[in-house]
Formats: sequence, structure tokens, C-alpha cells
Amino acid sequence: MIPEIITSIPGPRSQALAARLREHESRNVTYMNHLWPVFWDRASGVNVWDADGNRFLDFTSAFGVAGLGHRNPEIVEAMKEQSEQLLHGMGDVHPTALKVELCEQLSKLTFEKWDAGSGKVVLSNSGFEAVETALKTARLATGKRKVMAFTDGYHGLGYGSLLGTDLEKFRGPFIDQLADVTNRVKYGSFELPNDDEIGAVLVEPIQGRGGKVIPPAGFLLALRDWCNEHNALLIFDEIYTGFYRTGKWFAGEWEGVVPDLICIGKAMSGGFPISACVGKEDIMDQWPESPGEALHTSTFLGHPVGCAMALKSLEIFERDTTIRMVEEASQRLSSALQEFDHEAVREVRGRGLMWGLELNRPTGGLLTSLLAEGILFLVDGPEGNVLSFTPPFQISEGELDYALTALRRLLDAS
Repeated sequence: MIPEIITSIPGPRSQALAARLREHESRNVTYMNHLWPVFWDRASGVNVWDADGNRFLDFTSAFGVAGLGHRNPEIVEAMKEQSEQLLHGMGDVHPTALKVELCEQLSKLTFEKWDAGSGKVVLSNSGFEAVETALKTARLATGKRKVMAFTDGYHGLGYGSLLGTDLEKFRGPFIDQLADVTNRVKYGSFELPNDDEIGAVLVEPIQGRGGKVIPPAGFLLALRDWCNEHNALLIFDEIYTGFYRTGKWFAGEWEGVVPDLICIGKAMSGGFPISACVGKEDIMDQWPESPGEALHTSTFLGHPVGCAMALKSLEIFERDTTIRMVEEASQRLSSALQEFDHEAVREVRGRGLMWGLELNRPTGGLLTSLLAEGILFLVDGPEGNVLSFTPPFQISEGELDYALTALRRLLDAS
């Protein structure tokens, strides 16, 4: 549905909640001013309602999580059924059958499908945890400390994942606590270092936070060849790009390149904090067998509710109807954006349902103006000037037209 705005933005309830939050949440977390944010109350499909009853059209999919739509009814039902049976378990001590099934499915969807043998899994709660699992795995498997990562890459904000993340605002305050083991290479460059001390190559097959950047053809294959030559592991961070966000199960499949480890999350469950690092069997077996206490784990590993939601999501992703929906929505979004001709647009780029409009002007005021119009957007890129289009897969032609008409009007007025 198109937006319906019934109050000023933010409305009185959002403003009151902001005042309360400002008193008790660390000030580094939620950006707030008199125009931002709105406080979400409920969501369905492509829409979000705030605490004041305003209906918004969501082009963020809540950081890419709601690919199958907000509050997907089948996923919600799976969550309800499981929460009434077992709300929490002890995933690394006394697992559930759901954990077994999810690990099996993730192996089938990755390395088995790619004819690369079986995959083995470490489940986690968030994207950066999956990345840190992959980096630890590479350290154990290769015995090497160094990591090759790329300009404008984003892999999360944990101390391990910050080795890959290339944003000074996140790294700078903690740089003296980060190990000096990263060899930073320009994203998309074929000039790769001759360094046999590198044990892991950490890369997004398509950059998300970096500005929706697609590397040149052959880049991922060049990384695969480099890893083979230098006894290093290729890690694909598909937290954002996985699960049909770019039009295929995983973005690396566009080039047919098989990684050694793949990190996945976000849309995997449709709304529950769960992620995974999946790796080739022989590589994952470089972890020592558990002596009774796991070397790498967490309280909520293999959470039964998260596993149930992820299994239902995977079932939906495998349906022909979902694939057709993705294909149709991808074509619709691609055509509309490539035909969006405006003097403020420097470049249009993307794939599937992951696109960016790079603008030649600041976007801060534009985001608040779009919010006032009832449209939720985020910006990416090192300069924060790439308007990100990552809507739920159900986005309709009418909803897309509404958003682009509003965007054109606001750009004309700026």
C-alpha cells in the first residue's frame, strides 16, 4: 500500500518516545533530531506503521531482513508454533532437531548444490558473529594471521570483523586495539598482493554499505585463483546479498565462484537474530572436536525459534512462486531506476533487488523529506550519497511509481 500520513513527522508519540529514549540509551546508538526518527509500532508486507498510526512504504526491508515481507504470515506461524513448544534450548549442549535440520539445509543450499562436497555450519546470532567465525576458521585452517580485505567494505563492528570493515568512523576510535594484520586492497582491483602470510580473503560479492557496488567481471574468480595459489581461504560475506537479494540464492553465483566459507544472515529468518558461517567440510574440521565445552559458541546458538523461522523461510525461498516474484520485481525495479533520469543522479547501479542511486549532492535533508512523505530509505557509500533501494520482494509497480514520483519532486525542489 502507498503511504498514509495522518500527523506531522515525527508525530507526537514518536517525539515523546524520543525524549524518553534520549534519557536512557547510550547517545551513540539512535540518531535523533526534530525531524528524525519515527518509532515503529507494527509492519506487514512492504508497509510499516509508526507509533502515531502513520503508514510508511519501506525501501529498506529493515536492513535487508524482510525480503519475504514484514511479518510474513507463514514465518510468524512457525515462530508461534515453536515458541509454544520450546522457547529456548542449550544449542551447544543439548541441541534440538531443528538445529539438525537447519544445518542440513544450509549444506544442501551451498556446497552440496555447488558440487563442492558437504558443508558444515556454525550458527550465530548476528552477521558480524558469522564473519568472526569465518576469520577464526581461516586462522585455524591455514595457521596464518593476515587478512586481505577491501576498500569501502563492511563486515560488522566486532573487533574481529573490524579487520575487514573499511570505514574510519567505526575503526578510528579503536584502532590502537585492532591487530595490524589487514592488507587493504581496492575493491574490484586485479592487482593483488604477493603475500603468502595472508590466510583469509574477506569480500562482499557485491558491496552493500559501500554503495551497492558491483565488481568487474572476473574479479571473484581472480580472488579464487589467488587463494588457491597462496593457500588462503576465500570468505564470501553474503549477509546482505544472500537469499535472492541480488536475484540468485547468493550473489557469488552470478560468477559461479565457490568460496571456502560463506557468511549468511539477515533474510535467512525473516526477523529473528540468527546467522551462520557455512564452510567446506574439510576446512570446518580444522576446528578441534568439542571436549565438552565448545571453543566458539554463545548462549543463543541454534535458538529453536530462530531455527524454526529460518527453516520456514528457506522453504518459501525454494518455491517457484517466490523465484517468479523475485524475477518480476527485479525487472520492475531495474527498469524503473535505469529510466530515472535526473540531473542529481550521478550513477545508477545494482542487481536484482539491491540498487543504489548515487547522487551528486548531500542526502541528509532528502532522507528526512522522504520520511515526511511516508517513504523509508537509507543511504550508503563512503560519502553517504547513495540512496539505497532494497525493498521487500512484494513491491508493486504502483508503490515503486509512488516512491520515484516523490523522489523526483524532492530532487527538483532541492
